[in-house]
Amino acid sequence: MLLRNFVLGAVILGGLVGNAFAEVEPPEPVHPIPTERQLAWHALEYYGFFHFTQNTFTDKEWGYGDEKPEGFKPTACNPRQWVEIAKEVGMTAVIPTCKHHDGFCLWPSKFTEHSVKNSPYKDGQGDIVGEIAEACHELGLKFGIYLSPWDRNHAEYGRPEYIEYFRNQLRELLTNYGEVSEVWFDGANGGDGYYGGAREERRIDRRTYYDWENTWAIVRELAPNAVLFSDVGPDIRWVGNEKGFAGDPCWHTYTPHSNEPGEQPAPGAVEYREGVNGHVDGEYWLPAEVDVSIRPGWFYHKDQNDEVRSPENLMNLYYQSVGRGASLLLNVPPDDRGLIHENDIAALRGFKALRDAIFKTDLALGTTADATNVRGNEEAFAASNVVNGDRNAYWATDDGVTTGSITVDLGKETTFDHVVLQEYIELGQRILKFSVDAHSGGEWHTIAEGTSIGWKRILLTDVVTADKVRFNVLEAKACPTLSTLSLYAGPECQPQ
Repeated sequence: MLLRNFVLGAVILGGLVGNAFAEVEPPEPVHPIPTERQLAWHALEYYGFFHFTQNTFTDKEWGYGDEKPEGFKPTACNPRQWVEIAKEVGMTAVIPTCKHHDGFCLWPSKFTEHSVKNSPYKDGQGDIVGEIAEACHELGLKFGIYLSPWDRNHAEYGRPEYIEYFRNQLRELLTNYGEVSEVWFDGANGGDGYYGGAREERRIDRRTYYDWENTWAIVRELAPNAVLFSDVGPDIRWVGNEKGFAGDPCWHTYTPHSNEPGEQPAPGAVEYREGVNGHVDGEYWLPAEVDVSIRPGWFYHKDQNDEVRSPENLMNLYYQSVGRGASLLLNVPPDDRGLIHENDIAALRGFKALRDAIFKTDLALGTTADATNVRGNEEAFAASNVVNGDRNAYWATDDGVTTGSITVDLGKETTFDHVVLQEYIELGQRILKFSVDAHSGGEWHTIAEGTSIGWKRILLTDVVTADKVRFNVLEAKACPTLSTLSLYAGPECQPQ
């Protein structure tokens, strides 16, 4: 089946780390659950896209495919600078557009002449993909690849011969550049193009042309730890928009549906808007990735230098993506010099400064917590696990207990306006509805409500001053788990 979840490892039984010494068995998983590679991806949260190709020099978004390699001529190209900036501003990984729809390759592929090897860059001796990969491995960032399935340059696109070419290039990228963490397949496929001089329109059957199962299998063989992205996964899904937000709720579980009744869904042939929220009863663990650009376009355009998103705008995107359980893939397009532009760098640094200021101190860390029910009255599942700073330790209730509360005693009047929650998702996404209360003036007041939590939920509240906080599970699929309850004070809480 096209959409099978490719779960190749053993099922993860929760509690093997933080609850290793429990005499009471951990809860049974509520399926679907994440694989090891998906768990590693969840932890990345915020990483970068680098859109760079002939379009950077032709001032286009989609190249036609007839651009000459001679036109690729950055004047001061330094891919290491891209990666250094990414690390400085807190990104955990980067993904370059190794080949966009125009078919031009940023590495010296032996399967085409349409690449950097025939460009002025380093007199044809350059390898931008290689330079990015080397910098990532040296600086400790994960390295991913974007390889466009559509190729408006290749003469055989739309025919069986192109699939062999496409897979050969995929193998090159997966074997020549070290560990790959993500493989990104675009849903834009088929249409007009140069196609080796034919200059015509070529349509494909998006469901069958790429033989996706066997194409994905190449990644599983050569990069077993890499997650696969597309409209239908099989590891992570497109969120369904390029505006920078996930839905509320945004469930990690999802069942892709075809945009044509009776057909199988496939990349570019799916009811993609459903990806915004996912499905509470989804068949697959397919969490959402939010891809958005720091500029109006995906590629650099000089006339957009004054339209770079502000740090405050980027912070809002963060709340609407990472804060709703998705990841944030932020595109930062290198300019026609081959450098990250100064305006983009300033915005990224400002964004990091905001995050650092807000999330510097967890006001709930190390406080005391009690719960209405603790699994087997076992310390390993105690409420105190949610305020000990260890995501692998968690609170859980007895089987059959699907509601309950944790009360955190802050020990003093504490002012905050951010509440961060995390489920122990190794056992599945279990909580369906929750609320958060604050105790002030001798009374309890509800300050937040929601449905999905999953990997992470960041709740923005009014400025609250309280001596206790209470987390309430109002509905759950099975006995709930919670690994983190953190409180933070944003700028509105600081003395003016």
